[in-house]
Amino acid sequence: MPGSIVVTSLGRVISVRGSSARVGMLAASQMPMSEIRATVGRFVSIRSGASTIVAMITEVSCEDLPVTDTYVATAGVDLLGEILPGDRPKFQRGVTNYPTIGDPVALISAEELRTIYAPTGADQINVGTLQQDRSVTAYVDVEEMLSKHFAVLGSTGVGKSTGVSLLLNEILLARPNLRVFLLDVHNEYGRCFGSRAMVLNPRNLKLPFWLFNFEEIVDVLFGGRPGVPEELDVLAEVIPQAKAIYTQYQNSDRLGLKRADPKAVGYTVDTPVPYRLVDLISLIDERMGKLENRSSRIIYHKLISRIETVRNDPRYGFMFDNANVGGDTMAEVISHLFRLPANSKPMTVMQLAGFPAEVVDSVVSVVCRMAFDFGLWSDGVSPMLFVCEEAHRYASADRNIGFGPTRKAISRIAKEGRKYGVYLGLITQRPAELDATIISQCNTLFSMRLANERDQALMRSAVSDAAANLLSFVPSLGSREVLAFGEGVALPTRLRFKEVPAHQLPRSEATIATVPSVSAGHDLHFVGAVLERWRGATSNRDAAPPESGFERVPPRAPSLMEAPMLQPSQGLDPDRFSLLKKPLR
Repeated sequence: MPGSIVVTSLGRVISVRGSSARVGMLAASQMPMSEIRATVGRFVSIRSGASTIVAMITEVSCEDLPVTDTYVATAGVDLLGEILPGDRPKFQRGVTNYPTIGDPVALISAEELRTIYAPTGADQINVGTLQQDRSVTAYVDVEEMLSKHFAVLGSTGVGKSTGVSLLLNEILLARPNLRVFLLDVHNEYGRCFGSRAMVLNPRNLKLPFWLFNFEEIVDVLFGGRPGVPEELDVLAEVIPQAKAIYTQYQNSDRLGLKRADPKAVGYTVDTPVPYRLVDLISLIDERMGKLENRSSRIIYHKLISRIETVRNDPRYGFMFDNANVGGDTMAEVISHLFRLPANSKPMTVMQLAGFPAEVVDSVVSVVCRMAFDFGLWSDGVSPMLFVCEEAHRYASADRNIGFGPTRKAISRIAKEGRKYGVYLGLITQRPAELDATIISQCNTLFSMRLANERDQALMRSAVSDAAANLLSFVPSLGSREVLAFGEGVALPTRLRFKEVPAHQLPRSEATIATVPSVSAGHDLHFVGAVLERWRGATSNRDAAPPESGFERVPPRAPSLMEAPMLQPSQGLDPDRFSLLKKPLR
């Protein structure tokens, strides 16, 4: 065509080594350097025989140039895959025909990029566009991403939560029958999924205490601290017997007045069958009454006191409501938690910020464990995606930090969940603090900006050699920019997440302003209303839920003079009042 610019080779191959090659950049290119922009991160194509090898520039230098005037610079490239010729050219990962010295190298065309990133089937989601060419859509393979787990990594403020909302909304569109369970640590995803999600919090969750296994119930009773060995021995002995007594109550019509020996029933401390607290305390009290040594009774008395203290704490109502009534509600609980049937709400958002700090780890452990066990015993007939936000909190790389059973439950999903239709999505801002074994099971990674060197080092160990050089871009990524690696994407790719509609943007339940509003009306009545909600969270009185404002607060707030003062002499355990340390949402 008259007036058009014929693009000659950008350069030629001057060395090949394993999965990488070195390219000499030619001085006599007919395309202006301002248009070539052969910089780090750009894709190039190498014509080698019948196929076209796709590579990415990872380094550009003008040092140690060959002794010739032919080249103005050299570039290191990683060989990623090749485009095979045919009626419909097809891209495949890996290289079967390696380039030879002198093979021509050119910047990849938009048409070749579309061939690489063309959706291969209906099971693809549109997540954004390529950074190199905004006209090319970036697709992710849902099946590969889910079945082999995925992780979203990024520092605070780079758009990580928005990216998670985008991915999950697209997954729900592509897989409307997939159930999704999201652990929402900061209560920011409640409105992101509209009518497709059910939001759970301490006010509407029922998670009976008897669903907790031995380690989990001990963690609850001892407030996250190590248990007293003597008390644990007693508890381990009486819990199976309390379960047996409850079973006998249920079968009393068939058994008549004859009662079997509780020890012969065969329950363990971890068998998920109901028992009643009144039976548990009665068994402990019975053993205490048989002791002649008064000093030995202290152990039993302390254990009973712990159980009753937690039972009477209104913050634990989601666990201990109807604790003495009984009833095997396990089927109802699992159906409610994991959306079986979905009833047009295939997603569960579990808001954790409202739970007592001492019990959050145990609650997460119970939910993770039940998700895996249900998949295991149902043979994976109803697939579920389990998404864990702030994953480093629950599966820390340091075995001395966090709650062991929670790490074990998440690890089981990571290692074996795909066999039973339980898939894992991890979100974290500190990947270096996350258990390396667990993150290594995630075969699709979406990395946003990470400035910490330890985080980058962990990622270098988690991705293939061909993609490792891309990680040098991680500290300089902009907002919404992502490096995507692994099975879910065609190539290690630098892309930009697409815009998320306003109603799908994550936001905290409370909007915190750095400059207080003059018209906010922060008078004594306002302070009194806050105190009413504050006290209501730790008493048996109903308090307005945080997201509903103050509409349910009585017209007259209690004055400060009417508030009972808590004196140190009352012997209150400060750890039981950790709610007071939390900021008001």
